[in-house]
Amino acid sequence: MSIEERLEYLGQLKARALLGGGAERIEAQHERGKLTARERLDALLDPGSFQEIDALAVDLNNGNEGERFYGDAVVTGWGKIDGRQVCAFSQDFTVYGGSLGEVMGAKIAKVMDLAVKVGVPVIGLNDSGGARIQEGVGSLAGYGEIFHRNVLASGVIPQISVIMGPCAGGAVYSPALTDFIFMVEGTSQMFLTGPDVIQSATGELTTMEELGGAHSHTSKSGVAHFSVKGERECLEEVRRLLSYIPLNNVDDPPWVDTGDPTDRSLDDILSIVPGEASLPYDVRDVIERMVDNGAFMEVHEFFAQNLVVGFARMDGHAVGVVANQPMYLGGVLDIDSARKAARFVRFCDSFNLPIITLVDVPGYLPGISQEYGGIIAHGAKLVYAYAAATVPKVTVILRKAFGGAYDAMGSKHLGADVNYAWAGAAIAVMAGSQAVNIISRREIQSASEPDAKRAQLISDYQERLEHPYIAAAKGYIDDVIDPRETRRKVAHALEVLRGKAETQPPRKHGNIPL
Repeated sequence: MSIEERLEYLGQLKARALLGGGAERIEAQHERGKLTARERLDALLDPGSFQEIDALAVDLNNGNEGERFYGDAVVTGWGKIDGRQVCAFSQDFTVYGGSLGEVMGAKIAKVMDLAVKVGVPVIGLNDSGGARIQEGVGSLAGYGEIFHRNVLASGVIPQISVIMGPCAGGAVYSPALTDFIFMVEGTSQMFLTGPDVIQSATGELTTMEELGGAHSHTSKSGVAHFSVKGERECLEEVRRLLSYIPLNNVDDPPWVDTGDPTDRSLDDILSIVPGEASLPYDVRDVIERMVDNGAFMEVHEFFAQNLVVGFARMDGHAVGVVANQPMYLGGVLDIDSARKAARFVRFCDSFNLPIITLVDVPGYLPGISQEYGGIIAHGAKLVYAYAAATVPKVTVILRKAFGGAYDAMGSKHLGADVNYAWAGAAIAVMAGSQAVNIISRREIQSASEPDAKRAQLISDYQERLEHPYIAAAKGYIDDVIDPRETRRKVAHALEVLRGKAETQPPRKHGNIPL
């Protein structure tokens, strides 16, 4: 065979790989309103940057040569996003419904190994029916190899999963082990067992979308972090997320010249946040005024809405923001918000992102369902996450910080580096309206005018204890500030903390209350 003939044969094989499951199946994919595996990579990565590997990988034991799918059910390789290197894989639903067999599992494991070796993020575009039943335990082994790599890569390189179709069974465990999950509204679902199996096992009736759609997982289960309309829009959001995070755990987050001066005053902040601690406001209004150019990428927007987390920049440097949300349940901490914040703090600490905490919390949510649901253990996750984090931590108490929630929300006692409180902030075991009912109950009951006595006692309590100056006197608060100075104070604190170095006792790992 001449070199020309060999090159022609190579071209034929690669042309077959480019077609995936064939023209008819590609058309069927488009009719569902979905892009193909390769079209998704083109939308995700910088134009012309994708370099494919294993395009000729094939199961030599499966049928005759003419029936084989070169590349199997996944496209793997590397490329760039905003000029920065990433590794990626994109599952191909046109080949065996994107199901995972030995070849596909080996390809994904290989590109994950490469990502760890070179220290770059790995992005998985998932569109899979789960394990390839025909391959039996070999398919299960492939999933196990991927899970193992997810765990080894955790905290070393960022791992991002994008759910772009129905993903069932083992196909959802790998995404659950990664740092962030994106879902496309209307076309992506995640579940361990589908509606038919659930109906036969429990008698419950449900649909694929109700059971595992983007809305369900971003608002109810909290499994997914982002829900986006349209595949291309979703992939643009992945690119946006990567603009805030470093390539690996020893890299610095990317710096951007935002042109926003750090000494900018928050001139209208006093009209945004009510002075009365019980009145609601949207804490995102504070965040957007404080950070560079008001740009804030919220994470887990629809889950545990009593707490807000997300990424922003201060003086061009990427930061993570955690804030109580008085607009929802008064900003109390509960099971879901504690889990949400703890997971986000752990990510920021893994990848060198300073943490800004904005506190306006009345305490933990009381109730039987919270206690039976394990609020003690889940609340402890947040305490653990803050205490273990060694990145720069700056906390600002906006209006109130009561009870154990004061400790949990990035207090000095959990290792925060710089702590501020707005003038007028309240720091106490509990609000005066609650405290006097406990410590002065008999005095109120015996008074000739109980309501007037109670009001007087509340006023006395507030004057003596419900303010930031006792904490400032003890050094728990580094400064009491004018709210309009918040951006300048936080920016300067982060500037001095860029050289922070902190060591912890030697150990294999801590035992977080999972």
